[in-house]
Amino acid sequence: MKSKFYIELIFLIFLGVLTSLSLPPFNYVLINFFTLSFFYIFLIKKSETNKNKKIFFLYGWLFGFGYFVSNLYWISISLTFDDSFNFLIPITIILIPGFLGLFYALFAYLFIILKPKKNLSAFFLFSLIFGIIEFIRGTILTGFPWNLIAYSFSGYIEILSITSVIGTYSFNLFCISLFTSPSIFILKEKRKDIIVCIALLITTLSFFVYGSQNIDKFYKAKINQHDYKIRILGSNISIERFLFDIDPVSTINELIEASNLPKNEKVILIWPEGILPGLYQDTLIEFDWLFNDKLNENHLLVLGINKKITENEITKYFNSLSIYDHQLNLINSYNKINLVPFGEFLPMEKVLRGLGLNTITNSYQSYTSGNQRKILDIKTNDFSVRILPLICYEIIYSGKLFQNNDFDFIFNISEDGWFGNSIGPSQHFAHNIFRAIENGKYILRSTNNGITAIINPIGVVEKQLNLNENGYIDFTESRVVNSTLFSQYGNKIFGFIILLYIFLIFSFKKLRNE
Repeated sequence: MKSKFYIELIFLIFLGVLTSLSLPPFNYVLINFFTLSFFYIFLIKKSETNKNKKIFFLYGWLFGFGYFVSNLYWISISLTFDDSFNFLIPITIILIPGFLGLFYALFAYLFIILKPKKNLSAFFLFSLIFGIIEFIRGTILTGFPWNLIAYSFSGYIEILSITSVIGTYSFNLFCISLFTSPSIFILKEKRKDIIVCIALLITTLSFFVYGSQNIDKFYKAKINQHDYKIRILGSNISIERFLFDIDPVSTINELIEASNLPKNEKVILIWPEGILPGLYQDTLIEFDWLFNDKLNENHLLVLGINKKITENEITKYFNSLSIYDHQLNLINSYNKINLVPFGEFLPMEKVLRGLGLNTITNSYQSYTSGNQRKILDIKTNDFSVRILPLICYEIIYSGKLFQNNDFDFIFNISEDGWFGNSIGPSQHFAHNIFRAIENGKYILRSTNNGITAIINPIGVVEKQLNLNENGYIDFTESRVVNSTLFSQYGNKIFGFIILLYIFLIFSFKKLRNE
């Protein structure tokens, strides 16, 4: 009996690991039809023979642990740059997946507690609880909505187009149902049960048709030729500049050289997040002599740079996206709201600092969160552009990112060098595709040691610089698109989908009882 139990434990971890292969950069979508169906069948069969419901908490955790340990291992790479964090590397590899696995543990336990006896009702309940728990994972505390099952479809733009209507969490709930649907064939009580599988396939096909029409409509839309260009820089500057106080002059010169600014063209130049460590928003002007013969009145510079302010003898640091004119006068800026735990701020900072820990991205103290996300006006005599700034990690959140939809583009700046040549940057990039479709906006993404790209409102990557590639891409034209339904209502739509699933659960239960 013990050997069977251990085999079951290994089997569940293995299912979780295999499910990871459906995510970027692999995107082996078909795997999910096997792994999620096997997981569902396992829970159903065990519930028929095992009356100890607490054991299902362990079953869910094992599946979740296998899933996250295989697709989030890259987080530990960020700890290799500071010797004081080395002891945390093995702990992090286990601790983070172990913690996230608790959400799947809770899901499995609640499913067994509430599971109806009828197959189809149980099927929809499985999907519903899983989808809600994933939403909670993405919003509770600071939220970590990384690697939802829906991201398996990141390469299928036609199907993803439906997220412009229902959003990522609703689509994720549907994906769980779709991938688990083969289990209905195996567990069916009546032949009519297969109708549910057919309905899910028809729904998927309808998503594809809708997306194809949406894409066709987009490419027929009017093209706006800008009288300016936005030049988006992708760089491959070593992350070690954060650690060894490398002279910023060499970095600035390298960035200026790579930008290759044309003197007689109007250009908004975007540099990545935190590209000049050791400098602050108000001290960049001290290096204006480096820019004198490169920047002129035709140019604006957008970059990620730290902001430092002192009030009442208290110093605060912000991760800022800042906009400068050609003389390095600050025009506008935004302070990052969604900070990365341990990367940008230390939970229980006084205690952990006493143990010798500091944030990964700086050694002085935690960053302070900005007050609100705001639309930035880039407005001079030559430019009039309104942007929504999202710094690095902020692109991962699905929901209403803004109060006012009256802006032109989303600027996303990032530093992905902390994660090396792992799968992390590819996963990070996939979130940009989802946000572009959800919000119906162009995303202009500038990264150091990451993937730099222009993503249009239907999720197509129009131009791209690959991981660790130096260079730039220019954005010179855009198509006119209408606001998406999701950008207007956000995750309120997910609430409607939840009600739909509850209706299906009770409807199938009533039909079987009759």
